[in-house]
Amino acid sequence: MGKKRVDLAIVNRSFWPQSQVLGDALLLFAEEAAKEHSVCVITQAERNLRHEMDKVGRGIGVQLRICKAYTDSSSGLLKRASEAILFMLWTFISLIRSRPNKVYVSTNPPVIVPFIVAIYCRLYGAHYYYHLQDIHPEATNIVVSLHKWILAPLMWMDNFTLRHAAGLITLSDDMRDFLISRSQTSQPIHLLDNPSFYMEAITGIERIGDIVYCGNAGRLQRIPLLIAAIREYLQRGGQLKFTFVGGGVYVPEIKKLAKTDDRVEYLGFMPAAEASEVVSTHRWALLPIDDEVTRYAFPSKSSSYVLSGCGILAVCGKQTSVARWVIQHEVGLVCEPEHEALIERFFALEKIDSANYYAKDELCGKLEIGYFVKRLNEIVFAD
Repeated sequence: MGKKRVDLAIVNRSFWPQSQVLGDALLLFAEEAAKEHSVCVITQAERNLRHEMDKVGRGIGVQLRICKAYTDSSSGLLKRASEAILFMLWTFISLIRSRPNKVYVSTNPPVIVPFIVAIYCRLYGAHYYYHLQDIHPEATNIVVSLHKWILAPLMWMDNFTLRHAAGLITLSDDMRDFLISRSQTSQPIHLLDNPSFYMEAITGIERIGDIVYCGNAGRLQRIPLLIAAIREYLQRGGQLKFTFVGGGVYVPEIKKLAKTDDRVEYLGFMPAAEASEVVSTHRWALLPIDDEVTRYAFPSKSSSYVLSGCGILAVCGKQTSVARWVIQHEVGLVCEPEHEALIERFFALEKIDSANYYAKDELCGKLEIGYFVKRLNEIVFAD
């Protein structure tokens, strides 16, 4: 008699504790599902993940299939690509061995691993739920231009995965509309915000800082525009102070600005919980995003900004999903991504009370990890 099939497999390369928010949310999802179902997690880790979980009493009842991680963000491209291929093979072998009836897979890593999940499910009569926190390969193509001979096969694979899923999960109306337009999928698409750490007693926190930017200072976040506008704003006598937290390719430029003006501070990269605490001591938080990117992604820092009680200054076109989200929920202001407009907005913020933009309890509740896990359970175990 064959080995009994697992009820649910959760596939995500960055799990707890490496991913401090989404990884923790997926671990909680696995733990909650394991109370009534057999659950395995297929992931990658540097250390003995079962030992790490046992030390803190996590992962009770959850089976683990761990692919050893040999590289990090400083490793060469060839090594990282080789490890990504290794994880793809590990995922397929692990699926065949555990034979899950249902699979939850997210876009980490994108396109190929979800496609492998789709192939497994077609072969073994299983159902899968595809969570697109970014839409690839388009999001990748903005940062690193992909040759059409690479782009076309990746899009074909992802469209196949989208059309055959039992359910799809993504972040915004724009992302949902793009998925339907590109793949012609007729499968149900659920909208679910990424979660964040919850900050207690928001109204009692002393907000000693003015404006904070927390997150990746990369090519899609309009960092050169921010730096140029902040520099000229301060040269014109602006009174606000700016704090930057995180890493990214534009960190050297941020450090340079911080060295030339003591009203700009760079705190480096921080664990998610510590970063949230820093954010919560500021009145305003910057949310810059390239307009094109909003069709394929939604900035995850928006959730932590809201739960930290900051007013949000979104720097993007007013027609984007990010701008609509900020305005609809009344959590901040929107500024067109133009140099002079941004400088004028900084001056305006000197006189605006950010407390007018505290998020309502309903929105805060939907951004907590508990709500995120509850919705995943409802979607995956609806039938």
